[in-house]
Amino acid sequence: MVMDQVNAARAEIAATAAFQRLNAFFDADSFCEIDAFAKSGDGFAEVVAGFGMVDGMPVYAFAQNSDFCGGAMSKAQTAKLKKLYKLALKTGAPVVGFYDSVGGRLAQGVELLAGCGEVLNLTSKLSGAVPQVSVVTGTCLGTNALAAVSADFVLMTEDAQLSLDVTGENADAAANAANGVAALVVRDAEEAVAKARELVGYLPSNNLTAAPEAYEEQPAPDHNCIVSKTVDGGSKFKLADAFGAAARIRLARMGGSVIGVVRTVGKKLDAPSAEKAARFVRFCDAFSLPVISFVDCDGFTDIASARKLTAAYAEATTVKISVVVGKAIGSAYIALAGTGANADVVYAFPNAVISPVNVEAAAFIMAPERMKVPADKQQAVAMQFAQETLSAFNAAQNGYVDGIVEEPALRGALLSALDMMAGKRVPTVAKKHNTY
Repeated sequence: MVMDQVNAARAEIAATAAFQRLNAFFDADSFCEIDAFAKSGDGFAEVVAGFGMVDGMPVYAFAQNSDFCGGAMSKAQTAKLKKLYKLALKTGAPVVGFYDSVGGRLAQGVELLAGCGEVLNLTSKLSGAVPQVSVVTGTCLGTNALAAVSADFVLMTEDAQLSLDVTGENADAAANAANGVAALVVRDAEEAVAKARELVGYLPSNNLTAAPEAYEEQPAPDHNCIVSKTVDGGSKFKLADAFGAAARIRLARMGGSVIGVVRTVGKKLDAPSAEKAARFVRFCDAFSLPVISFVDCDGFTDIASARKLTAAYAEATTVKISVVVGKAIGSAYIALAGTGANADVVYAFPNAVISPVNVEAAAFIMAPERMKVPADKQQAVAMQFAQETLSAFNAAQNGYVDGIVEEPALRGALLSALDMMAGKRVPTVAKKHNTY
């Protein structure tokens, strides 16, 4: 009799989209449920939760179950989520959450709010200890949204809705990608599951373990992108391309090991670009992922953005390697490749330019007699002056660049540097955190 009830309950839950989503997310036959038969009112709890393997790595995950009361947040749901988060904290494993909910069971009042608050408190405790990924496949509003955006990375399907505003205004995926909340927008739930699995493959289990290694594949020779020419072939995971266009952030592999990549694209860094890069550097530092910065930057558009990014690099104690591939002007050099970044190794291409101010201003200040030419020739004269006086070789002669590397030799140089810096240990000042 009892087993008949158990089997009937299992069949009912297994038929839901949430269960099937988790079953697809985990490796075959590895999904184990937590509190599988927990009740909420007259039905089952509005979330499926459990643990399993993703490419052999233990992961905790939950999926809000819109087939039961629309996936509404409830006391029962928060109880399951709290248990899952506590287990993840005890065992040091990543948490992936699939969000699809109409809201909350408002009749539960303050009890519901208290439960939601405890869930948010646990997500905060896990931050920096284990990686967290949110995947929004449906509606995610109010306190649900606050929990979702507390993760390290947010993925959204094109038709998903994510907003603190319960009216859903400005909640679509495109808007959340443009404001930096969504790191990736995908077509549908099936692609979201696949991308979440791929992303987890780049993440360590926790802040005390290394990220999983993979077979080292040589870069494809026909790529135009310097990052693609340098990292392991097929290993680049793009993040947040719709936000902060002056900087690009990537997870990738070099020699089979995971790294974080920051690349500036030859412009001044505006506030969104600096914010994106700063948050990514802090994530990499929390989980001891080496950061390789490809620098081609004219500086910053404002002092606030400069402060935030400079602080992120300066505070990070993970391995930091910078490569000046174009220009590193003034504050950009200081923040990304110089003493402010406290980089462990700095390389530069032979034609790189390192200058305290933009090239033309430097020429006018340092060689005014050479700039006494017609206006249409000043830029060419300034660039010639920069190649002679502000070159990477000049910086290397003065000890500000560790090596001049041509593009074909860059990958080998970076692999050697990563090998040598693998045992890096840096004691820090006894404090809680910086204040900016």
